Amino acid sequence: MIDSLEKIPVKIFADSNAGSEFVANIIFKLIKEKEAAGKKCVIGLATGSTPKTLYAILVRMHKQEGLSFKNVIAFNLDQYYPMEKDALQSYHYFMRKNLFEQTDIDPNNYHLPDGMIEKDKVKEHCLEYEKQIEAAGGLDLQILGIGVNGHIGFNEPGSSIYSKTRLTALDNSTRLANAYEFGNMREVPRMAITMGISTISKSEKIILMAWGQSKSPVIQMAVEQDATEEIPASLLQNHDDCTFVIDEQAASNLTRFKMPWLTGECEWTDTMVKKAVVNLALKYQKPVLSLTNNDYNDNGLSDLLVEKGDAYEINLQVFYLLRDSITGWPGGKPTEQRTSHPERGEPFPKKALIFSPHPDDDIISMGGTFMRLHDQGHNVHVAYQTSGNIAVTDEVVTRFIDFTVAFENMFDIDKTKSKQIFDDATAFLKIKKSSEKDTDIVRTVKGLIRRSEAKATCKYVGLQEDAIHFQDLPFYETGTIEKNPMGEVDITQTVALLNEVQPQQIYCAGDFADPHGTHKICFDIVIEALKRIKDGHAKDGLNEWINNCWLWMYKGAWQEWDINDIEMAVPMSPDQVVKKRNGIFIHQSQKDSVPFQGSDSREFWQRAEERNANTARLYAQLGLTQYAAMEAFVRYHF
Repeated sequence: MIDSLEKIPVKIFADSNAGSEFVANIIFKLIKEKEAAGKKCVIGLATGSTPKTLYAILVRMHKQEGLSFKNVIAFNLDQYYPMEKDALQSYHYFMRKNLFEQTDIDPNNYHLPDGMIEKDKVKEHCLEYEKQIEAAGGLDLQILGIGVNGHIGFNEPGSSIYSKTRLTALDNSTRLANAYEFGNMREVPRMAITMGISTISKSEKIILMAWGQSKSPVIQMAVEQDATEEIPASLLQNHDDCTFVIDEQAASNLTRFKMPWLTGECEWTDTMVKKAVVNLALKYQKPVLSLTNNDYNDNGLSDLLVEKGDAYEINLQVFYLLRDSITGWPGGKPTEQRTSHPERGEPFPKKALIFSPHPDDDIISMGGTFMRLHDQGHNVHVAYQTSGNIAVTDEVVTRFIDFTVAFENMFDIDKTKSKQIFDDATAFLKIKKSSEKDTDIVRTVKGLIRRSEAKATCKYVGLQEDAIHFQDLPFYETGTIEKNPMGEVDITQTVALLNEVQPQQIYCAGDFADPHGTHKICFDIVIEALKRIKDGHAKDGLNEWINNCWLWMYKGAWQEWDINDIEMAVPMSPDQVVKKRNGIFIHQSQKDSVPFQGSDSREFWQRAEERNANTARLYAQLGLTQYAAMEAFVRYHF
């Protein structure tokens, strides 16, 4: 009964790599079968961040495993309008770079909508696109992603089930979600040409892929709720051969995970009991200790009463679990005798190493905890993993260089070189296109701006220079939004830093909703570095510190932990909230007009403050002490 509420078959994998490998093998088999039969293989392809790993695996299969694309005809779902083919955000550019130019597909056999066709010829162009698909024999397989509002292709909510390829207006939520590809919202196109739902539905087989927690609400709606044009992906329930391939995070809202007691027999672990009781309390807006036997019985939890006893005893168990997650001592309290405290009391003080993917994630996501660790006497280090240079606007660069030149003029300093830098940078920025990469000098200046802000933040907290580490990991330094996969240099550099600091506590960003993917890559680098150190210790007995090291994951910049998952909640007073806000404000280049904000239009300080306040409200609603704000953490067991 585990998937009894699901109206579309769902395959769930540990991560996007495993899921993409599964889909790639299906494509491999399909191409080979068609090739053996002397037929063309017609595949509909998607773009965006979701299929990137899939295309990388297909390229590997082509280069190493004998997969030929000579018999493949490809049709892409959509294209921004207007959009030049060679623009960095163009899906023409995306497909050429990620798949077509790395395989042996015939350039005459891949097709994408023309984003620059004249407006009065768009309808004719769309009709011709439909005819090309039909002439190729129809789609054998369609690959899809899904938007947070349920769109497939660019079929936004309200799109007709009978819709065909057409020019469509983009929903504002879609433009916000895709803003990370552009400098700011103003540059995101308002329209796109897309295959229609009818066009997609004619495919023999459909595979929809989704990765990450941000997709979990819409996956649940598309799979479990009634089919409706308001959630276009839900219309795939009507298709005879459609499968959703998702990772565990994207699956987290499915009933089999969120409320498994409703889908069959359930193993009542402490974690499961906490989830069930907290969800019940939030549903009724009651404190945990006020839940009754009737509340349990009316919500499918009678089995829990049978196994654990009266509601009062269960309520107490969950109340204590919530209470014990709250601590004002994130580094551990040396006089604390409770074994249920989130952190160890000893050793005290601890060495703590905070990994910050960008130069402001530390103060945004765990600024209160950061300051408390330092104030309570722990030896705190911060490692800024990337330069963060693409998130600085051109106007800020011009202002800083202009200040430097004016400073030299005022104090009569030799300014020959800086004047040349200023002239070169100014000339470039005047003619720079929205799709153009910055020059090395401009990127360096942007990196220096962010570095100086990060250093000022650390000094604001109270850290000394030797506790501030700028890694500038190479994977990030592409000059574009799209990053390279983690590389060997990234890992070895991180191994060296960990062995230098030898922390008892590590803090990492577990905020994988970051649309640029930087947080996830940075996290994977740290985990791989820790694994190598741990393996090395097991082999030769060196690096004893690794056996006494705990890793805590934080969120805040892009999302927050579900209250059921929180293992350590660090409360903040109103004064501490203001102090954290002032620390965030030190990052002036990220104030007001920060680029690449994703689908959340609020500034980062507003996001963090509201999420921290909401966490505190949830704890209070469940019957715990009311605090102004709380920062939340989950321990990672590596």
